[in-house]
Amino acid sequence: MAIPQEQFDDLLSRTALAALFYYPEVAVDDDGLNLQNDIAYCLEPDAGIADEDAERLRVAVGRVITNPTAHRSGLLALAIELAPPPAE
Repeated sequence: MAIPQEQFDDLLSRTALAALFYYPEVAVDDDGLNLQNDIAYCLEPDAGIADEDAERLRVAVGRVITNPTAHRSGLLALAIELAPPPAE
C-alpha cells in the first residue's frame, strides 16, 4: 500500500523528535513514558496502512528512536519502498 509523502514526512519528523528525547532509564521507570508510546505517537499519521507494513514501520521506528545513527537509513529505505510511484 502506498503512503502519501506528507504522511511519511510527518512520521519522520515525529520519529526524529522521539529519538531526540529518548532516555532509556525513563522508559524503564516511568509508566507514562516508554518506547511503545513513542512508537505509537510516531505511527499516528500512517494509521490505516496494511498490518504487514505497519509492523515493519513499527520495528524500524523503534530502532531509529533507540539508535538513530545505526538505523535511520533502514527507515528511509522503507519509506521509499512504501511511497507511491512518482506521477508521470
